[in-house]
Amino acid sequence: MALLNTPSQDQIKRLTKALLHDHLDGGLRPQTLIEIADRIGYKKLPTNDPIELAKWFEDSCNSGSLVRYLETFAHTIAVMQTREGIIQVARESVIDLARDGVVYAEVRGAPELLTEQGLTSDQVVEATLEGFKQGMSEAEREGNKIRVESLLCGMRQSNRSKEAAEGLNNITCLRLGFFFASLKADSKGQGVVGFDIAGPEDGFPPTNQLQEFEFLKKENAHFTIHAGEAFGLPSIWQAVQICGTERIGHGVRIVEDIDFSSKEPKLGLLSSYIRDRRIALELCPTSNLQTGIAKIYSDHPIGKLAKLKFHVTLNTDNRLMSNTSMTHEMQECVKSFGWNFADLQTVTVNALESSFIDHEDKLEIIEKTVKPAYSKISAE
Repeated sequence: MALLNTPSQDQIKRLTKALLHDHLDGGLRPQTLIEIADRIGYKKLPTNDPIELAKWFEDSCNSGSLVRYLETFAHTIAVMQTREGIIQVARESVIDLARDGVVYAEVRGAPELLTEQGLTSDQVVEATLEGFKQGMSEAEREGNKIRVESLLCGMRQSNRSKEAAEGLNNITCLRLGFFFASLKADSKGQGVVGFDIAGPEDGFPPTNQLQEFEFLKKENAHFTIHAGEAFGLPSIWQAVQICGTERIGHGVRIVEDIDFSSKEPKLGLLSSYIRDRRIALELCPTSNLQTGIAKIYSDHPIGKLAKLKFHVTLNTDNRLMSNTSMTHEMQECVKSFGWNFADLQTVTVNALESSFIDHEDKLEIIEKTVKPAYSKISAE
């Protein structure tokens, strides 16, 4: 019965959390941006004051436009063009997540964006994994054990994501990262577990990369697809029914296939399919407010979708751009939708169940870490 209690802010901070949708180039510390920019001679930051810089990112992303939102990444990408920069960003990302109570995370990044100054895709992946490894070790020394895995993104607007491939010597950046990363994934907690396509949805449907997804399915590789954020139901339908995605990045606009005009909401064919097959929605409420999905948190569809028993997960998307954390997202859901410990545990378990790691590993984290923590903290 304790799980039915409403958690306090302090309790939410201490709860264990799981995260499926977090972008490496969207989670930099402002001070790190400034430090690396100074080190490499990058002069285009709008300010060198970390507090002002954090505010600039958040304000710039509050435009209601996904395109404008994505433009802010020019600065973060610019300071991630060296091995040292990537390792630092990846290491700090893990530490920051662990300090927020995250025990499992899949952090995604696009190797092709970090090759402008001569790094190869292989070197980008290797540096990212090295940073994660260092971050996990440092977090554990601080008493915050965390497991972080990598997702590789292809950019849907890039011609490099459309290259036709005949074999391993002529593969896209996405595929190249997969094979190199697979060779380097020699221990748990250090490897690439899946794939994604990111970037602007409108005008770049997921079917543009159908060949890549067919290839990944043949290789028994996991993948998720950004869909249903800036573009509606057709994007979600293509991602699920044609490309065969296991999860949907955002997917918030699935509510457009639900009729809420009567007392009992009526699901359409697509929304029923997604709910019945437990296809995870990687929902990122604060980020969605910035791109115009809703005006205030309490109007975000996550509340309705959770009540309708969709396989909802709660995520940060870009912690720098949204000035957010998993603790913040949980606090807002408690305040806006009246969520209790049980609701927060559900989205945490949902995330782990839909993660791209081995089934035994999922169960171990759920049964030995998540549920005991929720039981203990909720009983206080």
